[in-house]
Amino acid sequence: MAAGIRTRHGRSCRSRDGGRCNCAPSYEAWVYSKQDGRKIRKTFRDLAEAKGWRSDADSAVRKRTLRAPAKVTVAETAEEWLKGARDGTIRNRSGDSYKPSAIRGYEAALRLRVLPELGATRVSTLSRADLQEFVDRLQGKGHDPSTIQTTLMPLRALYKRAVARGQVAVNPTTGLALPAVRSKRDRIASPKEAAELIGALPEEDRALWATAMYAGLRRGELMALRWGDVDLSAGVIRVERSWDAKEGEIEPKSAVGRRTVPIASVLRNYLVEQRIRTADPDGRVFGDGSQPFSPSRVRERASKAWERAKLERITLHEARHTFASLMIAAGVNAKALSTYMGHANIAITLDRYGHLMPGNEAEAASLLDAFLESWDD
Repeated sequence: MAAGIRTRHGRSCRSRDGGRCNCAPSYEAWVYSKQDGRKIRKTFRDLAEAKGWRSDADSAVRKRTLRAPAKVTVAETAEEWLKGARDGTIRNRSGDSYKPSAIRGYEAALRLRVLPELGATRVSTLSRADLQEFVDRLQGKGHDPSTIQTTLMPLRALYKRAVARGQVAVNPTTGLALPAVRSKRDRIASPKEAAELIGALPEEDRALWATAMYAGLRRGELMALRWGDVDLSAGVIRVERSWDAKEGEIEPKSAVGRRTVPIASVLRNYLVEQRIRTADPDGRVFGDGSQPFSPSRVRERASKAWERAKLERITLHEARHTFASLMIAAGVNAKALSTYMGHANIAITLDRYGHLMPGNEAEAASLLDAFLESWDD
């Protein structure tokens, strides 16, 4: 038998008594990891597979890309991951620090649903089948598809890091059969409706909603916006920070979240009026001095105003979507829009707003016909 591989016979196999094998043996392959001070083992039904794995594993151990299976549990790994995410040593796939709100969401998903069932399981022994059963149980308890997706997000982050560090060889969070998330499309206001919604608001709230609809800032970015970030003479807003409900001022959502957004004339008028009303020229654009506005109070005032005007309410997040739709209708290209929205890449913009981009089947066909006809000349 090849070095590092041993044959494992069944308990009733005659070979145990010196006779000829009468079972279907398996083959255990192993390599020794000096880094961990122990063997890494794996069992196969086929000898050729065992030899192939051992050859690959031996090379990986020497390169230090493969380590012995971790003995730590999911709960211990989750604790370490959360600590690293909080202090910034563990970052998201874009290389940015995790937002405090994202960390709180991960911590809640782990504490409420993952750890009660899987916390005591070793990271190295949790299989895809185990996770599929976990997903099926969540679905059986009545959790909606979006909650199940959210529950798996911290597990995906944990195992992505574990695989990269050689703590596990296989990521069990891949290839799962998950329920489809059927999210409804966000509400978008037309140009006329956007103007009516803003006009129906109390004067002190108009600039806030106008900035959401005509500049596309996120709620946290609106809360953190200072007059020093608004250059009315140059006609731009510089997004430099965001606001977290518990942490206060934080960095933008990602590196590209720090950006410059143009101020349209329709927005400039509202900002000029807001500047006149603001007592502190160095304070927040929307709020009271050093304190940002209260989202719940702003939402309540707006809802009452729109109900009186018999207008359909809209959220600040939907106002941001309205900005994207207006820019697309105005002919702004997808790359520029991606920059103004602060998206990590243009693919996000196209995925989210591609259905709003100009062009349809008839137009596409006519463009192709015109191109082909030009080659006939």
